[in-house]
Amino acid sequence: MVEVVLRAVRVDVGSSTPLLLLEEVGGERVLPIFVGAPEATAIAYALQNVATPRPMSHDLLGNVIKALGAQLFAVEITELVDNTFYANLKLLRERVEINVSARPSDAVALALRVGAPILVRDQLMNEQGKVMHLDDEDEGDSDSDSAPNEAELVAELRDFLDNVRPEDFNQ
Repeated sequence: MVEVVLRAVRVDVGSSTPLLLLEEVGGERVLPIFVGAPEATAIAYALQNVATPRPMSHDLLGNVIKALGAQLFAVEITELVDNTFYANLKLLRERVEINVSARPSDAVALALRVGAPILVRDQLMNEQGKVMHLDDEDEGDSDSDSAPNEAELVAELRDFLDNVRPEDFNQ
């Protein structure tokens, strides 16, 4: 497995679709994954540590995992089948490992909220990883240097949500 960090969330200009850029730790490869607008918003909120009045879905799932006495110790992005990425939540409860299938966007949002590492299967990274040299301004971490970029991302996502039409998803 290759450990990755969320380097950036962007909106693809050509398709107006949000895109996660997962960069391998200690390497140059980036795994780009297209996600839905609501998932990108959830991830942006997680990056910014935005508190919502009521738990969002990934917060709720994290609360349920904790209430059941389990812990999310990693998420794994495992494969790409017919242009769809697959992921697993790796849970530990009473020394028993539990795998739960998940969409990568949900897995990443949850990992960001609970501080779990994000892993990509070696073969998937070898096949789909791209060598990209991302600028520091593409950094996805929520430190003070990236705050303007995060505000810009949220504005881009809000603009996308305001203008998206149902027929845009029939591609």
